Amino acid sequence: MHSRIKTVIEAKKSKKLFNFSEFIRYKDLLYFMVLRDVTVLYKQTILGFAWAIINPLFQIVVFSLIFGKLVGVKPDINNMPYPIFSCLAVIPWTYFSNSLNASGSSLINANNILSKVYFPRMILPLVPVLSKLVDFSISFLILIAMMFFYRYHPGNNIVFVIIPLFLAIITSAGLGFWFSALSIQYRDFKFALSFMLPLLMYIAPVAFPASKVLHTLGNTWYRVYAMYPMVGAIEGFRNCFSANASIPWNLLLISYISAIALFISGAWYFKKTEKYFADIV
Repeated sequence: MHSRIKTVIEAKKSKKLFNFSEFIRYKDLLYFMVLRDVTVLYKQTILGFAWAIINPLFQIVVFSLIFGKLVGVKPDINNMPYPIFSCLAVIPWTYFSNSLNASGSSLINANNILSKVYFPRMILPLVPVLSKLVDFSISFLILIAMMFFYRYHPGNNIVFVIIPLFLAIITSAGLGFWFSALSIQYRDFKFALSFMLPLLMYIAPVAFPASKVLHTLGNTWYRVYAMYPMVGAIEGFRNCFSANASIPWNLLLISYISAIALFISGAWYFKKTEKYFADIV
């Protein structure tokens, strides 16, 4: 009689939030999943990657007409036209919104492979965070066109643009860990996320400068406001393209501390619950 060989794969107990050696081993999988996410999204559309320009451009026009013209919101950066002021907020916000929305539902959308193939589960919520950087890069064409139209020249602060961008990335990843893990256990969170994103947009300084909170509510509430990481990301992004404003380092520091806390806590909760993902789906 032939003896049957049984192979049992058990989860290793590890206190590490990230197994970097495992991520390196699966780097090709991460690359191809990001590539698939980018190509599949626009493969069957007529306009293709043009949607990465159309979506934020439409928001910029709406904000410029409603808040710039009708409401009369004034940028707190001298000589910066409101359309550019709005564009410098819409671009990072659109990246954050799209990546978080896709990251939050990444486990649910991949339920057909969660129980069949082993790979680091953290790859799934990270894929949209990385793939949406392509849309983010394409949307810069809007900013370049507006700067040519208004003859606006950015200053030397542009060399620091990676700092607010990285802040938006780790914020998206941290919240993506939280919502992806919560959504696969409690499907209500998937619907709650679609409700929360518009609310988070109006709270963020997209249509108005963050300094308005400082002048209206005072320094204490301004620091509390900065604990919302996208406040530092948007304000930092704006000031990086300003010709005469300084980088709001204090604001960025508070936002970074909050974003890192979200990232670490999100990764911890994800690792804590991932052993149940295959059973839940």
